[in-house]
Amino acid sequence: MSAEERRITIHDAAGFEGMRKAGRLAAETLDFITPHVVPGVTTEELDRLCHDFIIAHEAIPAPLNYRGFPKSICTSVNHVVCHGIPSADKKLHTGDALNIDVTVILDGWHGDTSRMFYVGKPSIKAKRLVEVTYEAMMRGIEVVKPGATLGDIGFAIQSFAEKNRFSVVRDFCGHGLGRIFHEAPSVLHYGRPGTGTRLREGMFFTIEPMINAGRLDVKILKDGWTAVTNDRSLSAQFEHSLGVTADGYEIFTKSPKGWTCPPFVD
Repeated sequence: MSAEERRITIHDAAGFEGMRKAGRLAAETLDFITPHVVPGVTTEELDRLCHDFIIAHEAIPAPLNYRGFPKSICTSVNHVVCHGIPSADKKLHTGDALNIDVTVILDGWHGDTSRMFYVGKPSIKAKRLVEVTYEAMMRGIEVVKPGATLGDIGFAIQSFAEKNRFSVVRDFCGHGLGRIFHEAPSVLHYGRPGTGTRLREGMFFTIEPMINAGRLDVKILKDGWTAVTNDRSLSAQFEHSLGVTADGYEIFTKSPKGWTCPPFVD
């Protein structure tokens, strides 16, 4: 057993129940914010609405003050890959593609999820990138079962993204979670089949591929958080939290409204 495998927490039925509740609230937060993603709204207003919604449901927004992060959600627009900081100066415009990343702490359990949103009508390129990114995430999720490996997940994501002539960001990865926000294992979104940590029932982790329309290279801005594509190409991301079950997986962060890939219709 590798050093990472020894650090992985294996959860019981009570853990699954805790994660179902936390994951559902995280997904409900994204459902709630969906009609507010419109031209002219600021990302700070979206942050305030999500913050108030989470607090009203007796939970805590995990990103707020996490390692100094100043807001309750991440808002990543167009060429921002991840960890965009909501701002009163950042208004959304028609044609923007936006990722909102939410993590709640409910009764000590972390529900972590993100979705892409369109502001008005998207470009053909943005729509295709978003659809491929969602499908890549789901292909990674669908290989999860006891005995599969993290390399199987990465390969499923990478091969589909690259077949569609997009690139997979290497600088960020999925992660274990539960009562801790980030823990082992690290879940890479690229890899070779049969390699890496072998999955066991009771493991909890996120799968959250970041896919770029251009090259895979990214850089961090001076704020120390915001990651952007080096070539300013569009980037997209989706994220689910899930657990390994006896015969497959359980997604904790499914939308109660059934919303998966935009456009979302009530």
